[in-house]
Amino acid sequence: MPDYMERLMPLIVEYATSAAGALLLLIAAWVVAGVVSGIVRRSLQRTHFDDTLSKFFVRLVWWLIVLAAIVGCLGIFGVETTSFAAVIGAAGLAVGLAFQGTLANFASGVMLLAFRPFKVGDVVTIAGQTGVIDEISVFTTTLDTFDNRRFIIPNSSIFGTTIENITYHPRRRADVDVGVSYDADIDRTREVLERATAGVEGVLQDPAPAVLLLGLGASSVDWSVRVWAKKEDFGAVKQAMIRAVKRGLDEAGIGIPYPQMDVHLSRPAE
Repeated sequence: MPDYMERLMPLIVEYATSAAGALLLLIAAWVVAGVVSGIVRRSLQRTHFDDTLSKFFVRLVWWLIVLAAIVGCLGIFGVETTSFAAVIGAAGLAVGLAFQGTLANFASGVMLLAFRPFKVGDVVTIAGQTGVIDEISVFTTTLDTFDNRRFIIPNSSIFGTTIENITYHPRRRADVDVGVSYDADIDRTREVLERATAGVEGVLQDPAPAVLLLGLGASSVDWSVRVWAKKEDFGAVKQAMIRAVKRGLDEAGIGIPYPQMDVHLSRPAE
């Protein structure tokens, strides 16, 4: 074998081995990129994510995996990749800072979808608004108020604050507070209010209705009538309870006073 071939053979073997390793790495990265991007695509489809953004994120994931494999291949051939990785890291940091609000909404949306503090159809109070949840997406949550206004709320404004899920439990308590005249007998008043709860359709007996004496107000004796109803009947039951309490007191001749103020004017000394 000629001398130059003896000198080239180790290099050929070394580069052939490196090329084979790089080729295997690229093939593996290609397969992994296809699997991972497929998982991302199906996950976004299940959450009804925007089609345009879905395609963008799927391709982004695919290219990130492939680019990582290319950088690894450069390292196999002895190419210094430290500075290249630093450039990519700096670019990623810049993109992250530019889209920090969007990324915060994305992270909050993932947490909302994972922990499910509410679902579509629930009545909630979020970000100072009360209404029915229409849609939960990765970046925003859509809420329709009872007067038919639509609010699109960023998820970061929801997950980091207090969430009130009004229809989470199957039963709700309806409270009707009323003040009666000081002239009314306490026991008679309690009897009238208890009878009023018995005549309302939809009132549950477990837990049983309760009539509580709250206190002695400035111009009235204050009571609270509390009944339980199924969450879907809550509005109708509360309206019926208010009506029943008013009619019951009227029929019993028990007055409902309103705040009054006595003003005394003193005449100046002559």
